[in-house]
Amino acid sequence: MNYVNAYYNPKHNCIDITHFDGYILQIDCAKAEENLKTTPNSQGLLNALAIDDPLEYARLVLNDEMADWVWAVDNLNM
Repeated sequence: MNYVNAYYNPKHNCIDITHFDGYILQIDCAKAEENLKTTPNSQGLLNALAIDDPLEYARLVLNDEMADWVWAVDNLNM
């Protein structure tokens, strides 16, 4: 898939992705993170990921890899 635009929307706390075919995907960050067990460190890095690299954040959510990413971040920094 070729993406045209992906950005963090702070007003709605979501990732907005516009596909080249005109499709728009909106990922609610609160819903994506609601069952994650995060530490203050991993939560801060997760927030930074959503803002700085929203396409990677969306990839983690859509591939159901968010929990693994959080676990790895927490265990690498121990």
